[in-house]
Amino acid sequence: MEHHKLDSIDLRLLAELQDNGRITNVELSRRAKITAPPCLRRMRALEKAGYIQGYHADLDSKMLGYEVTGFAFVGLASQHDHDLKQFEEKIRSWPMVRECYMLSGEVDFILKIVARDLSSFQRFVTDTLTSEQNVAGVKTALVIHASKHEPGVPIEIKG
Repeated sequence: MEHHKLDSIDLRLLAELQDNGRITNVELSRRAKITAPPCLRRMRALEKAGYIQGYHADLDSKMLGYEVTGFAFVGLASQHDHDLKQFEEKIRSWPMVRECYMLSGEVDFILKIVARDLSSFQRFVTDTLTSEQNVAGVKTALVIHASKHEPGVPIEIKG
């Protein structure tokens, strides 16, 4: 299934699943205005084609004891392909890093980090992140509060 072949039913399925990954197939088919069997077939085809990459629960970090969320803006000494891949491999092993994006421009990577408290965030940044080979500089910003948290992409359904 290629991107340009998505119809309005596929887009509605994707929008509904993005909003609620636990929706039942019966409810999903009702909202898409199709019967349950073709709904399930379409959903499986969207999964197989890679439009749906997985399902997860959106957990409350504070309720689980992670009081601090921060971002680290990381500059590397070398942007050689091997060095970039080595850094990416390393950050995958750090559980506190929940998201990582390679950027263009002044900063090489931005990391979203969760920590139980400010001192554990600081320890991670100073003892782990800044001491990593090839890291030239790190700037951090702490989250005061989230004004919007909407994962996924905006889906426009025509028709």
